[in-house]
Amino acid sequence: MINSYKDLIVWQRSMELVTEIYKITELFPKSELYGIVSQMRRAAISIPSNIAEGRKRSTRKDFRQFLIIAYASASEFETQIEISKRLNFTEIEKYEKVDILLLEVIKMLNKMISSLKS
Repeated sequence: MINSYKDLIVWQRSMELVTEIYKITELFPKSELYGIVSQMRRAAISIPSNIAEGRKRSTRKDFRQFLIIAYASASEFETQIEISKRLNFTEIEKYEKVDILLLEVIKMLNKMISSLKS
């Protein structure tokens, strides 16, 4: 039984994602601190934040809307990861865990959004 947003696997995995991106972005060039580092961290943080906020809303419709926002943030974050890979900000192997977590989160959000349609 789900008592809290913290019980949601998607929230737990998205929190892991935030932790991992903070570790990776520490390795980025310092000149990117106020550029892509800041953008990536905000987009990553937005995912579990919107899941949590939506879960605390009073209706399924509201929860679904916040899951859609989290999904959009995940897509934004995915694009930023691709940009940082193309710019070779750190070794490609460093992204492995982030890529796996992000794919998992996106799939879970997609499934949850679909299941809340009815």
